[in-house]
Amino acid sequence: MTNISESIAQPIIELQNVSVGYDDNDVLENIHISLAAGSFTFVTGKSGAGKTTLLSMLYLMKKPSKGILNVFGKNINFSNRESLAQMRQRIGVVFQDFRLLENMTVYDNIALPLRVRGMNEKDIHKRVTELLKWIELHKSIYRVCNTLSGGEKQRVAIARAVINRPDILFADEPTGSIDSEIAEKLMRLFIELNRVGTTIIIATHNEQLTSKYNYQRIDLSAGTAKLYPALQHI
Repeated sequence: MTNISESIAQPIIELQNVSVGYDDNDVLENIHISLAAGSFTFVTGKSGAGKTTLLSMLYLMKKPSKGILNVFGKNINFSNRESLAQMRQRIGVVFQDFRLLENMTVYDNIALPLRVRGMNEKDIHKRVTELLKWIELHKSIYRVCNTLSGGEKQRVAIARAVINRPDILFADEPTGSIDSEIAEKLMRLFIELNRVGTTIIIATHNEQLTSKYNYQRIDLSAGTAKLYPALQHI
């Protein structure tokens, strides 16, 4: 495979001859990828191509079955639990199945990462309420999450992932359950985060989304990965 980043910036994520899968069955094989800090990347491919598998490895929930994965310049194969936990604090993830604390309020779900960091409640309230206004959920701030619609839950999951202003944000189909107007707002949020330095990686099968926003793309097919830079079409 060809190294997919032409940037001279220090890679924030680098895979060297990596394979990954489940139960000795590799979904993706021999991947060579280098992503610069501050880049914006779509991950595309048909259903079952391995988008979620790739993301789960990159956000440090799985280790590669073969090869070297460096994140923040550290080889995760030789990183202990404490080191991995520290790296995960710099990462935000929007899961496809949301993974909210269903019996807690919208506010408490989004505030949780800031409370873990030890931020004071006054600053937490300011940051959470500002973000909820942006994603148009400010009227639902104290609703319990198990009373929300699928689209509302998705917005809460995205807010929770970005509230901590992570160095890397991973999103697995983040616009899949929301209408086009809210999807546009969320994409603008991702773009603004990227502008201030957050590395964004979004897995999607939405061709309209990837066509409208001209960012580099990792396309997964037949167990391989290939980058198509911005301005170049698959």
